[in-house]
Amino acid sequence: MSSEVTICNMALGHLGDTATIASISPPDASVQAQLCAKFYPAARNALLEMYAWGFATRRAVLALLDLPDIAGECQSWRFAYALPAGMLNALAVQPKDAPSDYEAWFGPVDRDHFPPYPQGYLPVPGAPLIVPQPFELETSADGTEVLLTNVPCALLRYTVLVTDATKFSALFKLALSWLLASMLAGPILKGDAGMQAGEQCLAMFNTFEAKAEASDANQRKTNVQPAVSWIRGR
Repeated sequence: MSSEVTICNMALGHLGDTATIASISPPDASVQAQLCAKFYPAARNALLEMYAWGFATRRAVLALLDLPDIAGECQSWRFAYALPAGMLNALAVQPKDAPSDYEAWFGPVDRDHFPPYPQGYLPVPGAPLIVPQPFELETSADGTEVLLTNVPCALLRYTVLVTDATKFSALFKLALSWLLASMLAGPILKGDAGMQAGEQCLAMFNTFEAKAEASDANQRKTNVQPAVSWIRGR
């Protein structure tokens, strides 16, 4: 039995439905499988968009586009880049040689890493230096979605659409099962009972989604590293 089917059966169990489905892709003959096939992708994709899950995070050096009509419309942006395939959310843009976009430090500023900000701010030597750089997502006249930034040779940290449920963490699966249950409550239980069950399932989802985020956040380290020796020595 696939992981996605297990999650669907968990969602049905949250609603007190004793049915056990065997497949949602394609769905088996049961009404429950038909409903899960309809709502599972929406629930999964929504949860993936809610947070920068480690298992769904990627990094890629972006491909520069020759779109002066886009980047030139606003004096703030010097470069336009193509977005990577399968991207859900753009999280952070940085120079490709930056150590980590989670880090901040104090020290000399490389102007190549910090082109003029839209608000006119120019970093000065000794100022706090944060790696992630400003960017915007826009759509060109031909419908192409692009990323605009001032960073040459830009690297993007982003989330992707993960459909393989075996990649999900245990808490993510549990949160997803409650979110799916909240969507299934109306069609399965119907009326006031379905509405009440949906609200209860959504409350449970909020609880487990927060726990899943906290657990995921514990899998990364954020560094603040002063470059000034007398500060580092404290």
